Amino acid sequence: MNLPNKISLARICMIPVFVLFFFLEAVPFNQVIAAVIFAAAALTDLLDGHIARSRGLVTNLGKFLDPIADKVLVMTAFVLMLTADDIFGLLGGWCYIAGAVCICVILARELIISAFRQIAAASGVVLAAEKLGKYKTTFQDLSVFVLLLSADISGRAGQVVNIVGLVLFAVAVVLTVWSGISYVVRNRQVLKDTEH
Repeated sequence: MNLPNKISLARICMIPVFVLFFFLEAVPFNQVIAAVIFAAAALTDLLDGHIARSRGLVTNLGKFLDPIADKVLVMTAFVLMLTADDIFGLLGGWCYIAGAVCICVILARELIISAFRQIAAASGVVLAAEKLGKYKTTFQDLSVFVLLLSADISGRAGQVVNIVGLVLFAVAVVLTVWSGISYVVRNRQVLKDTEH
């Protein structure tokens, strides 16, 4: 197993540690610790990709592990944040409902694009990643980090940080939908049936 794949595997191993600290309320500032662990895990995505491309270490295992690690990390964070009232529900029940619906949209987009890529791969078509997808990932990661921090900041400051996180989350949702539609439209030939 090469270095980029080991880094991807390490990112997967960091997910249960992230989950542990998210719920470990006996530890002071557990959400801040969870946010730092999440940020460290998210940053390894940049590292393993850079190493794999610069050293020519791109492998099929890496192509499998890297996106799986990214998606499981982010989706785990979003789902866990729905269990904390002071993250999506700080501004009221409507905000919590909106957050839950948006997370469902994000999950749906990731499943649709994964299936789309699978169809393309079965047809021997390699689909390149788009810049919009990278922006989407960046805003998703930033929103998770800021929203987690807000859970451990009390008073008015916590509300301000929470609002910043929710704005980042809203941008992430828009980019998620936009990039998903763009990806399918640009590569729509994958869905065309070929006659045998």
